[in-house]
Amino acid sequence: MSTVKSSDGTTIAFEAWGQGRPLILVDGATAHRAVNPLNAQVAELLSDEFRVYAYDRRGRGESTDTAPYAIQREIEDIAALIEDAGQPAILFAWSSGSLLSLDAAAAGLPISALALFEPPVVTDDGRPPLPTDYVEQLEAHVAAGRRDLAAELFMTAAAGMPPEFVAGIKQSPYFAPVEEIAHTIAYDGRIMGTTMSGNPLPTDRWAKVDVPVLVMHGDKTAPWLATGAEAVADVLPSATFKPIPGENHSTEPTVLAPVLRQFAHEV
Repeated sequence: MSTVKSSDGTTIAFEAWGQGRPLILVDGATAHRAVNPLNAQVAELLSDEFRVYAYDRRGRGESTDTAPYAIQREIEDIAALIEDAGQPAILFAWSSGSLLSLDAAAAGLPISALALFEPPVVTDDGRPPLPTDYVEQLEAHVAAGRRDLAAELFMTAAAGMPPEFVAGIKQSPYFAPVEEIAHTIAYDGRIMGTTMSGNPLPTDRWAKVDVPVLVMHGDKTAPWLATGAEAVADVLPSATFKPIPGENHSTEPTVLAPVLRQFAHEV
């Protein structure tokens, strides 16, 4: 494990594989290196040509945290990783990490390209929108010492899982790691903002993003995620929209790595 210091002193833990053009992998809500093996597997497949970074977002895994939270702090975390790399980086991001990565590019970080997988966007009535007080509910649960309720709210309201399915998850080994970092779920809620409101995406939020962007979704995913990915591509003039055959809200490293390699060669 290696670390960098973000601008506010937060320690960001990461692993890096290979040498070459830097490629930084950005997780979505609840994921970090200890619970998401996909990033390490993708990194190993690409390490012959790229220096691939997998890191723990602040408040998760082996990274520390500093209050109060602001999206700008997470942008600064990415900036610290790019500084370690020593040259502009390609970012690949999962789910809500996609929106964070777009915000980082819009903020002017030295990012050469973005590859995004299923950003969490709801622009129609394909599924219920997030509650307007979603972030406030999450933070209230955490403040009351009920991270379990914050994790449940994420699973039902954001991920769209049926309550009876969540009840089963709570009895499984999967739930404890989510509960442990449930205080960070509100971070992703703030990053998402109104993107899951059922309304069209704002046209100004990422207007400054002028690097090549690949927006992907699995063709076996939930229809609203496919529609949302296309909506993101539509508001980015430099974006390419690409369904990935046979995949869902996740994908196999052996499927993803060649797509990222080809995209990097094209840009």
